[in-house]
Amino acid sequence: MVITSTQKLTFEEYLNYQGESGVCYELYRGNLIEMPTPTAIHIKICEFLVYQFRRFFAAHNLPIVAIVTTAVRTEENSSRIPDVVICTQSLWEQVCAQPGSAVLDFEEKPLLVIEVTSQNWRDDYIRKRAEYDLIDIPEYWIVDANQPKIRVCSRPENEGSYSHQEFLPGQQVQSVQFAEFILSVNQVLSPPLVEDLIREEEAQRQQLEQQNQELEQQNQQLEQQVNAERQRAERLAQRLREMGVDMDSEL
Repeated sequence: MVITSTQKLTFEEYLNYQGESGVCYELYRGNLIEMPTPTAIHIKICEFLVYQFRRFFAAHNLPIVAIVTTAVRTEENSSRIPDVVICTQSLWEQVCAQPGSAVLDFEEKPLLVIEVTSQNWRDDYIRKRAEYDLIDIPEYWIVDANQPKIRVCSRPENEGSYSHQEFLPGQQVQSVQFAEFILSVNQVLSPPLVEDLIREEEAQRQQLEQQNQELEQQNQQLEQQVNAERQRAERLAQRLREMGVDMDSEL
């Protein structure tokens, strides 16, 4: 943890603080902490997780959102900026409706926060874990590409603090709150580009649409054949009646 200023700030002062352009700051007990510039793999992991969570929530029609670099107030003069925040849509709308910085400072807390480790990885395992636990965030992931592993912290029923489970390469990580949300640890730690996933899904969508069109055309052709045979049979029956042949009596 690198403190960037000896002058302590209140939470309200932090919300209005104008630091160096392009730099994000956390607040820890009044001390400003400059967040390190993320690496490329750090960014890829965050984008991949947000994409997968959004797809999951959309597929299950859940009013929940996945967002990045949104601050969460953890103490009187502390505010953290998790890499990924999962919260209800109504909570996010409250954040969007308020002026100033995007900070979750409400009675309702996020459902899940994720930290992807960087140079200050000790904070993720110790300080931030304690702060997120203190404000009753139900689930906290630490994604560590260097170890490599994913630690999922949660509060079991009737227990007063976090316990955790670790998921290693070759395993699948599963959310505690969203039991059907399961990802390959290998894929999380070394994710594909989200753009490639979108292109792949679009190609599959187009292929499925083409297959549906071809099936519809086949059904139309079959219907036309059936109608043609019916009309042919009706003409034959009419011709026979004209010739005085009573098909019913012949049968």
